[in-house]
Amino acid sequence: MPAFQFEALDTGGQVHRGVLQADTARGARAALRERGLFPVAVEAVDARQQRISLGPARLALLLRQLAVLVRAGLPLEEALAALAEQDRRAQERGLLLAMRARLMEGRGLAQAMGEFPRAFPELIRAAVAAAEEAGRLPEVLERLAELSERRSRLLRRIAAALSYPILLVLVAFAVVIGLLTQVVPEVTQVFAGLGGELPAPTRALLALSSALERHGPTLLLSLLAIAALLLALVRQPRLKPVMERALLAFPGVGVLRRRMAAARLTRTLAVLTEAKVPLLEAMQLARGTLPAGLLRERFDLAIQRVREGGSLSRALAATDLLPLVAMRLIAGGERSGRLSEMLDRAALEQENDLDILFESAAALVGPLAILAIGALVLFIVLAILMPIFELNQMLR
Repeated sequence: MPAFQFEALDTGGQVHRGVLQADTARGARAALRERGLFPVAVEAVDARQQRISLGPARLALLLRQLAVLVRAGLPLEEALAALAEQDRRAQERGLLLAMRARLMEGRGLAQAMGEFPRAFPELIRAAVAAAEEAGRLPEVLERLAELSERRSRLLRRIAAALSYPILLVLVAFAVVIGLLTQVVPEVTQVFAGLGGELPAPTRALLALSSALERHGPTLLLSLLAIAALLLALVRQPRLKPVMERALLAFPGVGVLRRRMAAARLTRTLAVLTEAKVPLLEAMQLARGTLPAGLLRERFDLAIQRVREGGSLSRALAATDLLPLVAMRLIAGGERSGRLSEMLDRAALEQENDLDILFESAAALVGPLAILAIGALVLFIVLAILMPIFELNQMLR
């Protein structure tokens, strides 16, 4: 049964929005009138026109709930209907009802997901398709939920590691601007009556304070325009490989980025191979998890070697993408026929190493930010005090 998004008014003039199922748009309007609502707009949920996207946390929750219901023996149509009845956002509810309508038309779950490419990435659709063929849908849905949860945790960990230094920088920026625009101009009047030549740090501070006082709004707008321009340039597909090479070459950031890419790649390959996706297809799908640039180019070489008949471990070893421990686990998995299990173990090892790296980076960035802010404030204080010290010596 098709799904329709609606906007309607009640007798008090309050607006109601949501999603309902009906055979036709006319039937949807009739159902709204039976509820005592006056329909203002009723539109079919068209998966090809709607651009619905889900974050990693929402996607993980949806996949895990679907896995639980399917494992409990509910048909997919009933499982999707049950999930749609929960307290969900209108767009997400429309997505579930639209998928249910596709299933009732005789399509598979992967085909229904395929009409929502922004909500369900290609690797998820491929894994679900392979799971449907192998009859292992609940297990694969749970593994895909774990994959999305790990990605969500990684994003939260990055945000947590950066939030403290960013907050420090913003507070320091506000303090410095306050000193330069409020305190320094007052002290300038004292310096003006001293006579003689002021120290170089003081002259530089006074020039900076004067520039901010006269051209502060212009400088702020210029900085915002430059930031917007840089952001637009970074989003250009042609410049992404260049930016990626620069990040990989940056001390500390390059190591962290390599480890993150390697862990994500190994985890994705583990999930796809466990879902019985053919190795070459799994590698093509996992390629999308790597950032454009050097790492993806190296993995393309590995794909080519596997396509020519080489083993996965030898192909990856030639590209230097993964650490030695991960390579030995993958090689052992190929020899014993337990590739997906060893890929999963290799991913776990790399994720544990990544946790240690994040903790070390977070412990290092905070003190470095404090030192930089302290040095800047110290410069301002010394620039203000140096003329006063010279005046005291002259008076003596």
